Amino acid sequence: MAELRRDLGIWGAAAIVVGTVIGSGIFLVPKTMIQSVGSVEWVFLVWVAAGLLSLAGALTYGELAAAMPEAGGEYVYLREAYGPFFGFVYGWTQMWVAKSGSIAALATGFFYYLANFHPNLEQVFFTIGIPIGPNGGPIEVRYGQLAAIGVILFLGGLNYFGVKVGGGVQVVVTVIMVASIFAIVWAGLTSSAGNSANFSSNVPATAGVAGFFAAMVAALWAYDGWNNVTMVASEIREPQRNLPLALTAGVAGIIVIYLAANLAYFYILPATEVASSDRVAATMMGKLMGEWGAGAVSVAAMISMFAAINGSILSGSRVPYAMARDGLFFKRLSHVNEHYRTPAASILALSGWSAVLVLSGRYDDLFNFVIFSSWILYAMAAASVIVLRRKRPNMERPYRTVGYPAVPVLFVLVAIGLLANTMIERPRESFLGLGLILTGVPFYFRWKKRISN
Repeated sequence: MAELRRDLGIWGAAAIVVGTVIGSGIFLVPKTMIQSVGSVEWVFLVWVAAGLLSLAGALTYGELAAAMPEAGGEYVYLREAYGPFFGFVYGWTQMWVAKSGSIAALATGFFYYLANFHPNLEQVFFTIGIPIGPNGGPIEVRYGQLAAIGVILFLGGLNYFGVKVGGGVQVVVTVIMVASIFAIVWAGLTSSAGNSANFSSNVPATAGVAGFFAAMVAALWAYDGWNNVTMVASEIREPQRNLPLALTAGVAGIIVIYLAANLAYFYILPATEVASSDRVAATMMGKLMGEWGAGAVSVAAMISMFAAINGSILSGSRVPYAMARDGLFFKRLSHVNEHYRTPAASILALSGWSAVLVLSGRYDDLFNFVIFSSWILYAMAAASVIVLRRKRPNMERPYRTVGYPAVPVLFVLVAIGLLANTMIERPRESFLGLGLILTGVPFYFRWKKRISN
C-alpha cells in the first residue's frame, strides 16, 4: 500500500506557516481593532499580545509535532491525549466547516478583489430557487463565485500531483506575498505624506475589557493558521527539527510583518481614517499613489489569499485522510496515489466541498458558528502537552516546549477567556457551532462500530 512521502523541507514548512496565516486579515482587521480599543497604542499592544499568544501556541505545538510527526496535526494530538472521539470531533469540524469554510471564504475574498479590475464579476449568472440565500431569498450565483471555485479546483489539482509541487508553489507565492507587503510598508514609511502625530490619534471606541477582547478576536483571526503545518507533518523531512523551527520562526516572522504593516498604516493615516476604512492598505496606498496604488494593494491581497488557499488545501486535506486511515471516516479518503504519493481522494473531497460552500453563499455563517467550538479544540490540543507528559512520560520528545508548563497554561487560559467572552457576546453562534459539531456524533459511533466488527 502506498504511503505519503517526506518531500517538504524547512522552507516548504515555513511557507505553509506564513502563507496560510497572511491571507486577508492584515488588510482588513485594523479597522475593527481601532474601533474596539480607541487608540493606536492599544492597537499595537493587542497585535503584540495576540502574536505572543500565537507564539505560545507554536512553542507548545512544536513539542507535539516533533514527538508525533504524523498526518493530521491536532487530530493526532487529541486522539492520543483524550481518545479517538475528540480526534474525530476535530476532524469532522475541519472537513465540513472550519477548513472548508476558510478555503471558501478566502476564495470569495480573492474574487472580491479581482472584481476591482473586472466589475462584471459581481453580476448574477444564475439563481438557485432554494430559500436559503440573503434575507431568505434564492441563492444568487455570481460570475465571480465561479472564478473562486476555479481557483480552488486549480490549486486542488496542483496539490494532487505531489506535495513537492504544492509545497513549491507555496514557497514561491509566499515569497512574492511577503515582498509585496514589505513594498507597501516601504512606500508608507518613506513617504513625505506621513505624520508621526498619527500614532497619538484616537477615536471613540468600545474600550474596556469588552473592547480589548473584541480587538483580540480580530487580531487572532489575522494570526489564525499557524498550526496548519502540523497537519502535513508526515511529509516533512527531519520533522523533529524542522517542525518546531518552522512553527516558531514562522510565527515570529508574521509578528514582525504585522507590526511593520501597522506602522505604515498609522504613519500615513490617522485613527479616524483607519476606523472608517474597510480596506486600510488600499486606503493608505490610494492616498500615496492614487488609483494605481489602490490597485497594487488589490494585487498583493490576491497573492496573499492565493497562498493561503493553497496552504489550506495542502495541509487541511491530511486531516480527513488521517481519520479515514484510522477507520473513522469514509474509507476511500485513506487512499494514497501510488505515483504522486498524495492523499488524492482527500484532496479532491476537501476541494470539492469547499467549492460547494462557495456556491451556496452560506459558508460565512457556518464558519462563524464553528469558531467557538474550534477554540475549545485548540485549547484541548495545547493542554494535551501536559496530559501526555503525565499519560506517556516515556514518549520520545526531541523538542520540549520552552517555558513549560507556563507557556501552554497561558495559551489555554487565554483561550478559555476568549471562549467565555464569545459565549457572553455571541451566545447564538456559540450554541449553533456546538450543534453543528454534534451532528457528527452519530457518524462517529457508526464508524467505531464498523471498526469493532
